[in-house]
Amino acid sequence: MIRCEHICKSFDGKQVLKDISAEFLPGEINMIIGRSGSGKTVLIKCIAGLFNVDGGEIYYGDTLFTSLDFKQRKAIRRDVGMIFQGGALLDSLTVEDNVRFPLDMFTEQSMAEKRERVEFCLRRVNLDGAGKLYPAELSGGMTKRVAIARAIVMNPRYLFCDEPNSGLDPVTSNVIDRLIYDITKEYGITTIVNTHDMNSVMEIGEKIVFINNGCKEWEGSSANLFTADNEALNDFVFASSMAKTVKAASDNGHISGNWNNMR
Repeated sequence: MIRCEHICKSFDGKQVLKDISAEFLPGEINMIIGRSGSGKTVLIKCIAGLFNVDGGEIYYGDTLFTSLDFKQRKAIRRDVGMIFQGGALLDSLTVEDNVRFPLDMFTEQSMAEKRERVEFCLRRVNLDGAGKLYPAELSGGMTKRVAIARAIVMNPRYLFCDEPNSGLDPVTSNVIDRLIYDITKEYGITTIVNTHDMNSVMEIGEKIVFINNGCKEWEGSSANLFTADNEALNDFVFASSMAKTVKAASDNGHISGNWNNMR
């Protein structure tokens, strides 16, 4: 479990996060949703320890993470997997080397042990045999699956996913969603997904936290999302759903002319 209490964060005098408290449970898909610029990416990076908070506390289980120094945080980071928006693979390394990187950084395993673990993780994301490829040879979906393999190679207790479906087509997005869901359930991971993709929210989201202008405006389950009594959330859900519908219709050739025809 991860618990945030009264988190605040500013950049250059501008407050980006304002008094945010939330709890994220293990074995569930916890989602942070909101418009671009709402503060959700800053929040997930604060929780993951990539940004220091200006105020408030973050607990990993019973451990007060925000009170730890760099060396003390390293022990917790061994239990953390991170999937970045663009995959963040190292272009000069093969797929195998990219996935093995955390093992090289944090363990003293033998090379044989590392290779066995890497091969297992690549099989788990359906990339068996792709180890010798380089990132430039991968599709967008393959890149995200390599990123997932790297994120789980250390058997993490906590998994952070920053816009995991960004730039992917709907079919590939569903594959990535299912992988994240299955891995979370299989290993009982505390998974936090930052997204504005309502398809993902409705397909795999369980606990939902809605961020608007740096504030937590609503939290609840995906089942209650469409009946929430929150105007900003309703506007976000409606706008996101309309954008998906319009894009799908456009891709299928069902929309012609300009936007004025739809008003």
